Amino acid sequence: MAVESTFPVPEAITFEQALILSQSLIDQIATVALPESEVENAVAALVQTENGARGFFVTYLGDDRPIADVPPTAVLRALQTAPEIVAPLMVKNLVMSTAMAIHHRRNQDEDMVKGSELVRQRSLYLIQQLRTPQLQDQARKLAASLDTDSGEYVAFLQRWGYDSEQRAMMRQALAQTGLLS
Repeated sequence: MAVESTFPVPEAITFEQALILSQSLIDQIATVALPESEVENAVAALVQTENGARGFFVTYLGDDRPIADVPPTAVLRALQTAPEIVAPLMVKNLVMSTAMAIHHRRNQDEDMVKGSELVRQRSLYLIQQLRTPQLQDQARKLAASLDTDSGEYVAFLQRWGYDSEQRAMMRQALAQTGLLS
């Protein structure tokens, strides 16, 4: 579904293009250079594809400014336009940042720990605000894979080689979403 925007997003956007476009968009959101309707249209256009959504989340969740601490309503509305793309990416962002914080702490890299914790906190907040059925479904599937070492997310967990401590903390992060009950 193409979303009309004066902030043009190519339909076949690459991940690299999405990173650049997302940075420009976030800079404009931070300086209140775009009206809310334009922010909503631009973010909605980005999250219509996996590359666009991945680029947006990498840029938005990791931004040093407080812009993503409490996302504007326009961003939340836009994220709801593509729940099938947004949901799996959001639960993965939550658990990956949780696991990476542990990894960086073990390596005594406190700057990287702070970055991972920031992404974790922002991902958790977004998930709690959105609370879509798709987010609940993905959170439950990921929790089940963590619990049973089988299911839809087992290949994802094995690919990144998460250890038992990381998996336990990932499970705890999913529980914090309030979507598992």
